[in-house]
Amino acid sequence: MTPLAMPTFWEAARIWARIGVRSFGGPAGQIAVMHRMLVEERGWIGERRFLHALNYCMLLPGPEAQQLASYIGWLMHRTAGGLVAGIFFILPGALVMLALSVIYVLYGATPIIAALFLGVKSAVLAVVVEAVLRVGRRALKTRAAIVIAVAAFVGLYLLKIPFPMIILAAGLLGWFAPHLVAAGPEAESEDQAPGLVDQLIAEGRASHLIPSRGRALRVLAVWLPVWLAPLVVLYLVFGDAHVWTQLAGFFSTMGVVTFGGAYAVLTYVAQAAVDGFGWLQPGEMADGLGLAETTPGPLILVLQFVGFLAAYREASGLNPLLAGALGALLTTWVTFAPCFLWIFLGAPYVEALRGHRAAASALAAITAAVVGVIANLALWFGLHVLFRDVHQITVLGVGPDVPNLLSLDWRPAVLTLAAMVAMLRFKVGMGPTLMASAIGGLALSYLV
Repeated sequence: MTPLAMPTFWEAARIWARIGVRSFGGPAGQIAVMHRMLVEERGWIGERRFLHALNYCMLLPGPEAQQLASYIGWLMHRTAGGLVAGIFFILPGALVMLALSVIYVLYGATPIIAALFLGVKSAVLAVVVEAVLRVGRRALKTRAAIVIAVAAFVGLYLLKIPFPMIILAAGLLGWFAPHLVAAGPEAESEDQAPGLVDQLIAEGRASHLIPSRGRALRVLAVWLPVWLAPLVVLYLVFGDAHVWTQLAGFFSTMGVVTFGGAYAVLTYVAQAAVDGFGWLQPGEMADGLGLAETTPGPLILVLQFVGFLAAYREASGLNPLLAGALGALLTTWVTFAPCFLWIFLGAPYVEALRGHRAAASALAAITAAVVGVIANLALWFGLHVLFRDVHQITVLGVGPDVPNLLSLDWRPAVLTLAAMVAMLRFKVGMGPTLMASAIGGLALSYLV
């Protein structure tokens, strides 16, 4: 019998490039593309290992889809494979997002563009609501999981508890009380056939999966400077009050404290960029999310839009478009560099934990908490898209954001309802829904 052979590095690179170009529709759509091309069509990786990797990436701060690509690339071709998979997943969307950001700042204030974005923002709200329902169906299969999701939502919306505390609490509950939380999607996939990578690993032909202290130290020695060097240099040159340093510092911090996947990251960034730094207005964050939804690659590329606008508006003597492009590049660098660190450092240990009941339960509990995180994001965007006046009610320093009901804008309300019906009832795809909503925003703004 012919020995099993791993796909060549260049064969895999071509597939990663195709995935990067086709990865529309946010994390769910991107993960579905990877699953179809890697698990179903080519059988390179088995269902159980794919879901095990996905649960780990859901636990990490940052964009889970890009990290999943890096993880699988690393499984197949070590560090070089992880780099190619992760970079090819980012590059097409980053280039498109940069072009759209330029168009936005040059023409976004015109009435026609504003009307189009009204429709896009309405569709984005429907997308996030659909994400709550989709992830909820997968994650909330026990009463304990439902309780965790509700507690996460209440903690975020009412009590303003930081994300890391919520994710840590969910993980600890799953770890120390595995009998309360379902073991997660892996338990449902026992009968799935192993993929090519799984068979090669079973034959002992994947030594890089074995964790070691020396390897972990080497990863830290390389990737910590790659990640943090721009921040150190900018601080020494410009100080801590310059927009460059603020961008590098904020998004580097985000690489550590934002857990729960792309939607959780967006909640954190939206609140900080709008309410904290004043880089954007609430409507602009929704505009950026709409742009990111229409580009290939990870949804978290909306952060590139944030960096572009922040640097564009504080050009500091540079051409504003050049400053914006540099801000976008800096933001992209410090956002994605830690993603490679988490994968190359943690993946060997995650592979060693496959089949560990407490670890699987911890990951399942975190996935349940993510449902509450996404629900909070849906509510935050909904308030700012549908109402012109939103304010916070505080008791002892914490409290929810509530709208002035009289400030309801009926146009995005109608468009959001139509987009939800199209996606949930008639299963219309992301692209057609966004396009139809944009046209609807134009029609309602000019014809009604």
